[in-house]
Amino acid sequence: MTVEHAAPAPAPEAVPDPVRAPLLERETAASGIMHGFFSRTGGVSEGLYRGLNVGLGSRDNRVHVHENRARVSRWFGLDPDRLVTVHQVHSARVQVATHTNRADRPEADALVTATPGLVLGVLSADCGPVLFADPEARVIGAAHAGWRGAFDGVLEATIAAMQALGARTGRIVASLGPSISQASYEVGPEFVDRFVRDTPANAAYFTASATPGRSMFDLKQFTVDRLAAAGVRAEMLPHCTYADEQAWYSYRRTTHRNEPDYGRQISAIAIKED
Repeated sequence: MTVEHAAPAPAPEAVPDPVRAPLLERETAASGIMHGFFSRTGGVSEGLYRGLNVGLGSRDNRVHVHENRARVSRWFGLDPDRLVTVHQVHSARVQVATHTNRADRPEADALVTATPGLVLGVLSADCGPVLFADPEARVIGAAHAGWRGAFDGVLEATIAAMQALGARTGRIVASLGPSISQASYEVGPEFVDRFVRDTPANAAYFTASATPGRSMFDLKQFTVDRLAAAGVRAEMLPHCTYADEQAWYSYRRTTHRNEPDYGRQISAIAIKED
């Protein structure tokens, strides 16, 4: 007698499972605003890029990158062409996103909109992704804040662009997502000098490294302090992109290992369509 065995069921498709920020989640719950800080979970990329690599600038398989980006849009319940990103260049430039220009990728490092049905996304791999919302005005923003962007004013420029769309500073809430922690961010003396020459109080963001003559930089605290000084309520998430390889891509980790390339994660926010 022949015993037939049923074929195993196919494994379910992995889906993104982004981290949500408590402050943004609480303050935007009734306003139809969704957000997520997307990790490597739920993507189709392989090898160095394993997971949800959305970096068009990486050398990953282009089909995989576009599928990963589509999965991000679908998490928001929107079609792939609703994801809006820019060509990030570590600047303080901000793009106002609309349905008309959503396919453009100008050189900029932040996006704002009051248009429902668009997913604003910023990519990172150690730099600080910051998501903003004024729940009452239903105006949102997303900024890529590495040290240069934060130093040059990308956060303040994003707030100003949101104000131009009807937001008010006192109503804006902002969350700094997964980024490199001070324990993993070693810098040289010329880096410290740049910050301290600009504002002597910036010395507080540096501690001595175990390497003589070098320092450890607290980009996270520098970022949230800039947000607070600009008048918005802000929080930081504790995740370190460098330390947690399973969850996050990291440019600095890749550099230290002499790997040829690295993936990029995305942090995104959207206003639901009525």
